[in-house]
This record gives sequence, structure tokens and C-alpha cells, in this order.
Amino acid sequence: MSEKPSFVSELKRRNVVRAAGLYLVGAWLLTQVAGTVLPMFGAPDWLPRSIVILLAIGFLPALIFSWVFELTPQGLKRDEDVPPEQSIAPQTARRMNRMIIAVLIIALGYFMFDKFVLTPRRDAALVAATKKSMAVTPSPESKPAASPRSVAVLAFANLSDDKGSEYFSDGVSEELLTVLQKIPGLHVAARTSAFSFKGRNATAQEIGEKLGVAHLVEGSVRKAGDVVRIAARLTQANTGEEQWSENYTRNLKDVFAVQTELAQTIVEQLRGQLTGGAANPTTKAEIQAEVRAAEKGGTKNVEAHEAYLQGRFFYNRHSEKETDRARAAYERAAQLDPQFALAWAGLAQTHIWDCNYATEGGLKGFNAHLASAREALQRALAFEPDLPDALFAQAVIETNFDYQWKGAAETLRKALALAPQDPALLMEAGNLALARGETTQGLDLFRRAVALDPVNAQARAYLGGSLSVRGQQEEARAEYARVIELNPSAPFGHAGVGQSYLLQGKFEEAATAAQKDAADWARLLIVSCARWAQKRIPESDAALAELIAKTGETAAYQVAEAYGYRNDKDHAFEWLERARRQRDAGLPGLRADTLLRNLHDDPRWDAFLRTMGLTDDQLK
Repeated sequence: MSEKPSFVSELKRRNVVRAAGLYLVGAWLLTQVAGTVLPMFGAPDWLPRSIVILLAIGFLPALIFSWVFELTPQGLKRDEDVPPEQSIAPQTARRMNRMIIAVLIIALGYFMFDKFVLTPRRDAALVAATKKSMAVTPSPESKPAASPRSVAVLAFANLSDDKGSEYFSDGVSEELLTVLQKIPGLHVAARTSAFSFKGRNATAQEIGEKLGVAHLVEGSVRKAGDVVRIAARLTQANTGEEQWSENYTRNLKDVFAVQTELAQTIVEQLRGQLTGGAANPTTKAEIQAEVRAAEKGGTKNVEAHEAYLQGRFFYNRHSEKETDRARAAYERAAQLDPQFALAWAGLAQTHIWDCNYATEGGLKGFNAHLASAREALQRALAFEPDLPDALFAQAVIETNFDYQWKGAAETLRKALALAPQDPALLMEAGNLALARGETTQGLDLFRRAVALDPVNAQARAYLGGSLSVRGQQEEARAEYARVIELNPSAPFGHAGVGQSYLLQGKFEEAATAAQKDAADWARLLIVSCARWAQKRIPESDAALAELIAKTGETAAYQVAEAYGYRNDKDHAFEWLERARRQRDAGLPGLRADTLLRNLHDDPRWDAFLRTMGLTDDQLK
């Protein structure tokens, strides 16, 4: 009596294993081709997903079919009806082996073609589309109308023999700009935009048109020992005609008086043109009072002043390394003059920068920076309670870390009354409006910030995010494209483009764009969401795991967003609570966050909003 064949040997004899291999390889190749080709013909997003589902459903029937039937020269027959001596299963097995090898070769060829031909073309198309959107969707704020009361203070040229003293020439012009910003009735281009022409051979007309101003203040600084020579001139932007100029040679300790005189003279010149002549004595006295009020929080200590200028110079470069250098300079300025309120405010802002952007040191490092920011802020406000720079730092802490929405609103109201043209204050007011669910007001505030500072990458990033929240993805993408153009390494620039595609259901474009982001938390968040939407679960899981491993202590909010997008509500709320305990700066965007919409129908959503003080009745 012959031994009954085992189940495994029967699977092999009936070529079921080979059929399974052939089916899987062919299905993979088909899904890859469909995912690439169908979108080119405008196929809806559901079609590639439907193909994957149908292939998965068909796998088991295919195996059953190969078990039940055998291919014979006379056609398909039930396996039990084919005598062993007439079976051609071995020949069929060899043919199937050849077919599997052929399909694998085709799959490998397609993989190489996709990687080295199609992917570069998709990337190029994405860049072209982004540039096109920039060209066809110009920002209405990028070229504000020039008012007769508008002026830009350009970076003064450093003519000193010591090229390392560039911080001083930058500082002289920046302090003049800051004072003019606080003068009622003047429209002053913000620092980032005005200084963007530094080192460029641009005409007065070009600068005036791009910044939307009627006048330019230009100059140079030559510092030799204790002697400073400052040359300044006021120019009509549309003609390039000089309206006023003056040269000052002073001892270094008298530089403060020169800056005050410069500010008063420029304000007098601008107002005199509007009235057809020089300002009358009453107006001069008013201007002097306005300038003195705008200069609050300063120092008369020459060394402390120089250290403060160095701090501003490094802080304006917006990187972790340069922020460390700025912090050291501000600390020296505060040591040299312990009552130097602006130095304490600058020191607080460097610590806040690390709380917002740096990941070094994890939660312990974050807590240390936040404590130092609070201490420095307290010092600044003790010496000058009405200092806009300090009030800005206070508003950021109240919004991003303390979640004191009413306190932040009052702080910003006070600060904007003192410095209504400060783009940083307008951006923070926009962030607070979004936190409170006031999306229209937030969008308006971001537009105003961009109008004042059109080449400020951060302002445009905030505007892009606000447009995306309102569903205006094409406009949002155009703003994020400008962010990338202004600062390719800006966090959430490329990822912002990716998110706009994600929210339109263009998942491959979303992942491709986000891959270029310099910030791990931004890149991994969007890639994880896009791959999840494409049902490429292992890739999505890998990105999410990397996000948690790298930034779990400093980007808990982004982890919550990833889980929220997946509709994994338990994990999403778990990570939101972690973000709250870690004082994550992402939480102010909670109510407007498009990636968390799956959570809105869960009772825990309203409960968490109440914990954050963000329900409608709490915000009244």
C-alpha cells in the first residue's frame, strides 16, 4: 500500500506555491505601474486603491484554482480526473519558473526605470509646478502701494578697516529703523526685507518698488578706534534723487546722540515734504518726544551697546549655532549694564528660540531654556515695562508654553499699541488668533506682516499655513514656495508644500516634496501621513517610528498629528496629553489643525480643548 503524499508535497506537485509566487510578483508589478501611469491620465485617486483591493481579494481564489485544476494538452481539468501518467505538471512547473524569472526581470527593469527616469521627471515637474504657482499666483502684499509717509532703512555699508565690525554698521542702521518703526504715521519697511538688498547692486527704483516705499535711508559707517564717522542720506525711491544728506564724526561714546539726531532729522524731512517745507518748532518738539519714547530700554555704556549690537547681528541669522553666539553677546551686554532692558529682552528671545526650534538636550534642555527665558524677561520688564521687545517675548511664552490666551491677547494689544508695524508682533498676534479659532483675523494679521516684510520667510510660512487651514491649498503652496526660495532650510517649507498636496489627496507629490525638508519632525510627519494614505503601511510605520525615536521629547504634537491623520484616536490623544505636559509649541494650532479633524467627533476632543482653555466659553 503506497504512502499517502503529504500536504506540502501536494502543494508542490500541483504548482500551488509557484502560482502564489507568480501571482504576488505580477500583482506587485501591476500596482506599481498603475500607481505611476493612472495619475498621468487624470484617473481618480480611488482607482489605484481599488486595483490593490481587487488583487488582494483575488489571491485566495487563485490559490484554490491552482489546487483544484491542472493544465493539460486538452485544456483545464480537475486534478483528480488526470491520471498520474498523463500529468504534465513537471513541464508546467518549469514553464512557471521561467515566467516568474521573466516577471522578476521586468519588475527589476521597471524599478530602475522608475528610480532613474520617472522619479527625476516627477521631481522636476513638481519644481516647475511650484514655480508656476509662484508666477501665476502673486501675493497681493508683496508689492504694497508706496505711501508718501513710507521709508526703508537699508543696511549701512561697513567702511571700517576691521571687516569683523559689520555688526556695528548693521546695528546703527537697525536701531534707526527700530526707532522709526515706532513713530506714529510712518510706514517703515521691516528689517528682513530692507536688509535683503545688502551687497546687491539694486537701483533705488527697484528697491522702492519691491518694498513698497517712497523713500530710502542709506549710509555708511567707518569705525577707527574711538572715532566713528557716519554718513547718511535720504533718497526719493522712484527717481533716485537725494533729498538730504549729512556726515557725522563723533567719539564712540557719542554715537547714541548721533542716532537720536539721525532719527529726528529723517522724521522732520519726511513730514516737511508732506507739508511743503520744514517742520515748525511745535512739530520739532513733538518729534523729539516721539524719538525719545521710541528709544526706551537702551544703554549709555559703549561696551554694552557694542555687545548688544553683536547679539542682534547673530540672532538675525536664525540658526542654532548663531543663536548661541547671540546669547553670549547679550549676556555680556547685560553684565556690563545690568539695567540694559533691551539686552535682557534679547537674551530671553534667544532662549525662546531654542524652546521653539532646537531639539538638543531633549525635555531637560527645553525646561532649562524656558526657565532662563522667564528670568531674563522678568529683568527686562522690571527695568522697562513698556518695551515692545520684552512684551513680544512675554506674548510668545504666554501663547506657546503657558497657554494663557487672555493674558497673551492683553500683552499683544499693549505691544502693538507701542509698535504697530513690528512684523514679529503681528505674526504672534496671528498665531494667537488661530489658537482662538479666529482664522479670518489670523489670515489678515499674517497678510499685514508679509506686507511690511515681504522677504521674511517666517512671515510667509505663517501666511501659507493660514491659507492651508482655510482650504486655499494652491495659494498656500505658492507662499511655501516663496519660503523655500527665501530660505531653503526653513523648517516646514518643503513640508508645507507637501501638506498642501496631502490635503488635496495628491499623496505621492506630498511625500516627494516633504522629503526635502531640513527639519526631521516636519519631513517625517508628512511622509508618514502620505504613505499611510497610499496604503504603503510599512513605509508609513517606519517614518512614524523614526519621528518618535528622534523627536518624541520635543515634537510630541507632531506624533499626535500623525496618529490623528491615521484615525488612531487612542494614540493621538495619548500624544496630545504628552505634548501638553511637555509644553509643546505646536498646541496653539490645535483648533485649526487640519490633520486632527478625525478627532473632532470623539468626546475626548472637547475635554482636551477644555483642559487647554480653548473652548468657546473659556475664550469669551
